[in-house]
Amino acid sequence: MKAKKKLKANYDGPLRAHWMWSVVLACSLLILDGILLFRDQRSGLIALIFTALYFLAVIWLYFHFRSRILRELVDFATGYGQVQKEILEKFELPSVLMEPDGRILWMNEKMSILTDKDSSFRKNIAVLFPEMQRAGLPSDTWATDRDITYQDREFRAHIQRISIDELVETSGMVNREMQENYLFMLYLYDETDLRRYVREIQDNKPVVGLIYIDNFEEAMEGTDEVHQSLLSVLVERRISKYFSGVDALVKKLEKDKYLIVLSRKNLEELRKDRFSVLEGVKTINIGNEISMTISGGFGSGAGSYPENYEFARGAIEMALGRGGDQIVIRDGEEMDFFGGKTQFGEKNTRVKARVKAQALRELILAQDSVVTMGHSITDMDSFGAAVGVWRAAVTVGKPAHIVLGDLNTNIRDWVARFRESKDYPDDMFITHEQAVSMVGASTAVIVVDTNRENMVECRQILRQTNHIVVLDHHRQTTDTVQNAALSYIEPTASSACEMIAEILQYFEEEVRLKNLEADCIYAGIVIDTQSFVTKTGVRTFEAAAYLKRCGADVTRVRKALRDSLTSYMAKMEAVAGTQTFMEHYAISVCDGEGLEDPTVVGAQAANDLLNIVGIKASFVLTKVKDRIFISARSIDELNVQLVMERMGGGGHLSTAGAQLSGVTPEEAVERVKQVLRTMTEEGAI
Repeated sequence: MKAKKKLKANYDGPLRAHWMWSVVLACSLLILDGILLFRDQRSGLIALIFTALYFLAVIWLYFHFRSRILRELVDFATGYGQVQKEILEKFELPSVLMEPDGRILWMNEKMSILTDKDSSFRKNIAVLFPEMQRAGLPSDTWATDRDITYQDREFRAHIQRISIDELVETSGMVNREMQENYLFMLYLYDETDLRRYVREIQDNKPVVGLIYIDNFEEAMEGTDEVHQSLLSVLVERRISKYFSGVDALVKKLEKDKYLIVLSRKNLEELRKDRFSVLEGVKTINIGNEISMTISGGFGSGAGSYPENYEFARGAIEMALGRGGDQIVIRDGEEMDFFGGKTQFGEKNTRVKARVKAQALRELILAQDSVVTMGHSITDMDSFGAAVGVWRAAVTVGKPAHIVLGDLNTNIRDWVARFRESKDYPDDMFITHEQAVSMVGASTAVIVVDTNRENMVECRQILRQTNHIVVLDHHRQTTDTVQNAALSYIEPTASSACEMIAEILQYFEEEVRLKNLEADCIYAGIVIDTQSFVTKTGVRTFEAAAYLKRCGADVTRVRKALRDSLTSYMAKMEAVAGTQTFMEHYAISVCDGEGLEDPTVVGAQAANDLLNIVGIKASFVLTKVKDRIFISARSIDELNVQLVMERMGGGGHLSTAGAQLSGVTPEEAVERVKQVLRTMTEEGAI
């Protein structure tokens, strides 16, 4: 008869400590017995007998019940493991255990119900959730969260790596090298309702807008009195109907200003529509000679209506500074632009020029000295405008200087003429280092022909004074010069030299331009207007007439602006190599190697391409070292500034540019094509 096998094991852990305390207590009783024997032998013997019986009982219990206790512990552990498994199986969160390659090893009941798969499903997790295949499993972190959707429900997938190194090392049952010694546990948190509530909160956030009619007075002047009221009513009705169509509140503040209050969700609808009201207002014609245009600014992303109103004010100023006929949305620190496809009409009034001239005079008089500068790679318009500012400052008795960097062929001969003349001081032109040492808190820094801080000739001096003036004819961008004490940005002007010529007429009665200065400013207008062919208006010719009265000579200017034979040949080669894209866009590459000013040649080639019938805009790409310079030009059918802004540049409606780094000319051409194609599909151009 076989002997009955019993569970053989030893106590350990807390249970062993429990029995050890029994032995310790028995030893304590022996000490007590010794004390009693010393006091009273009879009492000590009785206590010793009871201690011995206690000690024997502990030993008997230790060995007699050991197998039974251990068996009960094993039964409890087994049952506890089953409870754990049952809890995990019934876990409320859908859960999956996966191998490193994403193959499913186990899923709980909730996951089976969600995916309609049984527990034996062993395919890759990407079969159930394609987003997991695109994002992949975490390889450099122990836990990560991913957003996934399944059957119109939105989940947050929490993926946890589980190391199995210790299990492999201590089991003694696996003897192989493992490249991926961990598993993945995936838990799904259903956030469908939460995200819906968040979206509702976001959609209902307040948005404040301002709508201005750009040319209300001019349009009314060109309309007979009988139809003026009707025109105003039709424009108001068109604006009110458009915004009321998205449940927006429209309030007329003045005859040409409106306040708009709407939700963020409504604003997104207007975004998708790309603010068709811009074109809708321009189509109103009841005999008015000039079509009305509107500009708008919307502020969102702030926590309150007053803050959004301030955002809207900043946005409308940006829209007007860019020439009007467009909508600007400021969402926090980001700005989006819509419209601005057409050339904004020139304002006939000179009131603004007179006011700015007086403000400039007062600011200069209040400072000790004046430093003026244009943009980097100074062109003729920038240089001529700086010369005009220099003359204005000298006229009121203030020492003035013009900051110049490396001289290019555009201005080298002109600078030489000023330096050779005895009528001008040696410090009329200064370097960047000299400007940094000269400019202080009492210096007026006047920036001309650019409003972008990253394009000025010397950025450092903008931090050395609070008396900054910006005079420019380009549209404003998001990186405009900050904290300007006086800003005069007039996108309707043909050039910065035209603006300076107007300012000089109202600046001081004693301003007398010398012939060389008048020639210089006149040359700036000639260059930017392509000899008075583009962007010219009544005020352009009035500015030219003023310069003629001051001694400007057309013949001298023409001779000074002639090209070298090398530059002319390079320009002709660029024109000859032109390709057309989408029937109306001319794209060419200019070889800048060997040219002293390749970007100037590229710009001239872009201007010449506009003479081709059917061409709406031209884009000439010039490689200079490791950069590609893009010169974009148009007449009146396309706003090339919008195109160049998409490529990180900017400029004017008909004259713009951009720079690309780390690309070949061929890649740059493809990028230009892609931008044109995308903007055409969006309706942005």
